[in-house]
Amino acid sequence: MNCNDVFFDKNEKPLDRLVEGYSNTSIFRTIAFIGDSLSSGEFETVDPEGKKGYHDLYEYSWGQFIARKNGIKAYNFSKGGMTARSYFNSFAEENGFWDKEKACKAYVIAMGINDLYNEKQEIGTVSDIDAKDYRNNKNTFIGYYGKIVARYKEISPDAKFFFVSFPKFEGEEKQKIGREMLKQLKLLTEVFDNSYVINLFDYGTIHDDAFKKQYNLHNHMSPQGYVFAAKVIDSYIDYIVRHNPEDFKNVGFIGTDIKYKW
Repeated sequence: MNCNDVFFDKNEKPLDRLVEGYSNTSIFRTIAFIGDSLSSGEFETVDPEGKKGYHDLYEYSWGQFIARKNGIKAYNFSKGGMTARSYFNSFAEENGFWDKEKACKAYVIAMGINDLYNEKQEIGTVSDIDAKDYRNNKNTFIGYYGKIVARYKEISPDAKFFFVSFPKFEGEEKQKIGREMLKQLKLLTEVFDNSYVINLFDYGTIHDDAFKKQYNLHNHMSPQGYVFAAKVIDSYIDYIVRHNPEDFKNVGFIGTDIKYKW
């Protein structure tokens, strides 16, 4: 058997295959999922009078599906309605998400819906980031995003970071925002080492009416939708690890006092 033919096909594109069973995500024995309602297993309800309800049921989040499948410990550092600004300014501190004992080997960040679509915050650029002191970052979406990453790098310096782009939503304006966000996330990996983009805009499924009919519960996802999202994110991380083997050989030492040199 040629392992390169099985595990490292240079012509393979992200999400060409969805991983079953243990994936390479399992090398991260602790992982945090940072995000909003879509990272929280949120279900939307509508009562007979048309009033909507929103319920974060974390056991249904795609992060917890990934964790259970791979036998890893996962934290939901997320909540419905969350923005990068609120996360950095208050939410993380109030919930102990900066605590050293919760430091992880990997962080998956999936934010932006509330920031860019709902609150119309300025997306900004990576020039909004002060590489020497994140406290000086401008108050744009990317500025706050960079603050979050920098803060976690203080807690877990060698951790790996995965930045999740928007999928391709219907509508020209949403796609314009999605393209710009993807561009900035790619540039963000040049600012922060050990970081990678999960590019759902180019490689994920378009979220059209057919997708929503199958995987949505009102304007959020259904249980099956969160399982689908779990398979996509898990498989994409697996793809990144398989295609960058040198980057991940020392994952086992993250968070330990073991000194190593590869």
